Amino acid sequence: MPEFSRYRTSAGIENEHQPGSHGRVLRNKLGITSKRRMDRSEYHALLRAQHVFLRSVTTGTRFTSSMLCRMHRLWLDGLYPWAGRYRTVEMAKNGFRWPPSMFIAGSMNALSTGPFRQFTPCRGSSKLANSARMEDVARKIAVVHADLLLIHPFRDGNGRLARWLSDLMAMQADYPSPRYNLTGRGSRLRKKAYIHAVQRGYVKDYEPLAAFFVDALRRALAAR
Repeated sequence: MPEFSRYRTSAGIENEHQPGSHGRVLRNKLGITSKRRMDRSEYHALLRAQHVFLRSVTTGTRFTSSMLCRMHRLWLDGLYPWAGRYRTVEMAKNGFRWPPSMFIAGSMNALSTGPFRQFTPCRGSSKLANSARMEDVARKIAVVHADLLLIHPFRDGNGRLARWLSDLMAMQADYPSPRYNLTGRGSRLRKKAYIHAVQRGYVKDYEPLAAFFVDALRRALAAR
């Protein structure tokens, strides 16, 4: 699914829009000017990338910043020239400004040596009861998810990439991909709760986001 609302960015090549798109589509390799067509292209490219990348991920895979760049490139390289590269523009949305681009490389390295090293490969303790194990896994996913989104390393696709990573972490812990239900009936409230939980994670309060992932994992298990 596309990001929830449009970004406000500083000037730069990554902020150029495709001529003829009325400022709704970023400059791209295919010359796409329709927002709807670009949304579909990004969606199908993501499905293909997930299918390909899944073959390289095991229960023992430890995620790194360079791996996140490869995932982003695998997904969007056919569409955008900046795919897989850290953003060089400054970004804000709905009054919130993400950290300056000059700090991204260092922050991603810290993510690799911190939460990625601590929580991936993602496993739940076999000593815990089923419900406690799920909560343990959900909190690990929540920490990585919020910390990655706070950095916001790429020009676009950060939310979808973070959810893709969360899917992989859940699978490492022997759970199905979380059912976020951020579209369709009832999605407005879930989306609002998700955004609020992510924002709480920005200030190291991970419990709301952990609870969100517990619910998403439970829905996935019920569907399975």
